[in-house]
Amino acid sequence: MTTTIPLSYRLFFLYIEPISAIAGFIAALNPTFYLGELSLSTVKPDVVGTTQTDVALYQLANLYLLFALNEHLVLSSTSSLKTWRSLLFCLLIADLGHLATMAPLGLDAFWKVWEWNAMLWGSIGFVYLGASTRLSFLLGLGFSGRSKIQAAQLPKKA
Repeated sequence: MTTTIPLSYRLFFLYIEPISAIAGFIAALNPTFYLGELSLSTVKPDVVGTTQTDVALYQLANLYLLFALNEHLVLSSTSSLKTWRSLLFCLLIADLGHLATMAPLGLDAFWKVWEWNAMLWGSIGFVYLGASTRLSFLLGLGFSGRSKIQAAQLPKKA
C-alpha cells in the first residue's frame, strides 16, 4: 500500500528530526558538556567523568547517529504507509523510553519548561514534539479520505 505522505510529516521525519538527532550526536561526543547540561537550571550539576561514563556517552552518540540515518534513509526510500507506520511506531516506543530516562531529574523536569536549558529542550521538549507528531501520523491525522483510515491502522504482526 502506497500513498502520498503529507508534506508536514515528510519535512519533520526526513529532515528536522534527523538534524536534531545529529545535534544530539555532536553533544554526546563532549561528555563533560553533555552531563553538565542534564539538569534543571535550579540544580547545580554534579558532573564526575569516568572512562566508563565517556564510553557510555560515545555509545549514546553512536545511537543518535543511527537514529538520524535510520529515520532519514529508511523513510526517504519509500512511500509505503506500512513501512512508515512500522518505523514510526517503534520510534514512538523509543520516545517513551527516552522520556523515562529523564525520571531521575524528578517530575518537575517534565513540565517546568522555564527551567529547561537547551539540552532539556532537546531531551524533553523536542521528544514531546516528536512523539506527538508520530502519534498524529499513526492516527492518520493530515491524511485525506481512505488513506486516513489506512494510516490509522497500527502495524500488523507477520
